[in-house]
Amino acid sequence: MKLISVLAAAAAGAVLVAAPVPDASAAQRYWNKKTKCEETDPEGRVIPTRYGNGDLGWNHFSGKHNIRQCRVVDAALAGKVDKKSGGRLEYYGVARNGTRFVEVVVIVQYARRTADGEYDAGKGKKIGVITAYCKGVNKCPAWINQ
Repeated sequence: MKLISVLAAAAAGAVLVAAPVPDASAAQRYWNKKTKCEETDPEGRVIPTRYGNGDLGWNHFSGKHNIRQCRVVDAALAGKVDKKSGGRLEYYGVARNGTRFVEVVVIVQYARRTADGEYDAGKGKKIGVITAYCKGVNKCPAWINQ
């Protein structure tokens, strides 16, 4: 009797394993496309900062890099593009508080999709801010959000 139960369980498992598995890379990853803030750069690009998820957008950098004010990101975006590679734009800015200062880097994907195809903003829309961080440190200092 035990042998029959084991064989039946093994056969059932084989059917599950043999079932087709969808290609994970073909699926779009979930992210919140709602805009948290928006800035227009000097060349007229309207750049959204979307809520995103843990990998990109506001939900990514507000926790991981401790930037919790739109004005920090918007200040860098209000300047010229410092580095451009296809749809990837980099903006550099400086945050100051008295004698303290830190360089801020904002990475933008100014295209409908991310370079890896994982995310899609939708027809006629741009991904926007991928991340923002303070150069040379893991987390921006707390004073940057004051």
